[in-house]
Amino acid sequence: MSKQRPNYLAGLGSVVWLLVVGAPLYVLVSASVQSRADYGASGPLSLPRHLTLRNYIDDFSTGFGRYFLNTVIVTVCVVAIVLVVVPPLSYTIVRSRGRVTTAVFRLFLLGLAIPAQAVIVPMFYVISKAGLYDNLIGVILPTAAFSLPMCALVLTGVMRDITPDLYEAMAIDGASSWRVFRQLVLPLSRGGLSTIAVFSALQAWNGFLFPLVLTQSDSTKVITLGLYNFRTQYGINVPGLLAAVVLSMVPVLLVYLFARRTLVQGLMGVGGK
Repeated sequence: MSKQRPNYLAGLGSVVWLLVVGAPLYVLVSASVQSRADYGASGPLSLPRHLTLRNYIDDFSTGFGRYFLNTVIVTVCVVAIVLVVVPPLSYTIVRSRGRVTTAVFRLFLLGLAIPAQAVIVPMFYVISKAGLYDNLIGVILPTAAFSLPMCALVLTGVMRDITPDLYEAMAIDGASSWRVFRQLVLPLSRGGLSTIAVFSALQAWNGFLFPLVLTQSDSTKVITLGLYNFRTQYGINVPGLLAAVVLSMVPVLLVYLFARRTLVQGLMGVGGK
C-alpha cells in the first residue's frame, strides 16, 4: 500500500491563509494590552513590552459597559421577536396553498430590495410620532422589521424540505396544526432556527444607522456609537479603541462557537442531509 504524498502546495496555502487571518487579530489583541505610549513608540506589529489591562478597565469606567448592556438588550429583543414571528409565518406560507398567502409572501419579500437608508427619514418621523425617539424600543422594532424578510426566506426554504409523508403521518394520528408545528416542524427546523437567530443577532449587534438616527443621549447609545468616544480633538486612543473592539467581538465569537454545528446543518438542509 503506497503512502500518500504530502501536498506541499496546500500546506503553503494554509500557512498563507493563517497569516492573512492571524495578523489582524494579533494587531488587535496586542494593541489592546499596551499603553498608548508603548503602542506609539513600538508600532502595531511589535511585541508588547509591558502587558496591561488598563485599557479594558478604562473602557468600562468611561461608560462602555452601558453601551455594551444596551447592545445586549437590543440584540436579545430582536432575536426574540424574530423567533416568535418568523416560525409560524413560515409554517403558514409552506402549508397554505392559497393565492392570497403567496401574494402576501411575495410582498413581504420586497423588504429585501428596500435598503434601510431609503426609508430612514420616514422611519425617523414614525418613531418620533410614536414617542419612541431616543428609546431602545425605537431601535429594536425597525431592526427586527428589517431582519424579518431574510429570516422568513431562509426558514421557509428549510421547512419546504420536510417531506409531505411526515405531515400525512401526523394527520393520520389526528394531530392538530399546532401539534404538527410544535412536534414535527420545529424539531426538524432547528438548523434553520439557529441560522435566523444568529443572522438577526448579528444584524442587531452590528447595527449603526438606526441607533445613529433614532437615539441621542448617552444612556441609549450602543457599542457601534460608543466607539466614537475614543476619538478626540487631539487624536484617537487606539489601544482603548481596539480593547473596546475586542470586547464587542467576544459575544459574536461565543455565539458562533456554540451554534456552528446547527448553523452548518441549517445550510445543508433539514437534519443536515
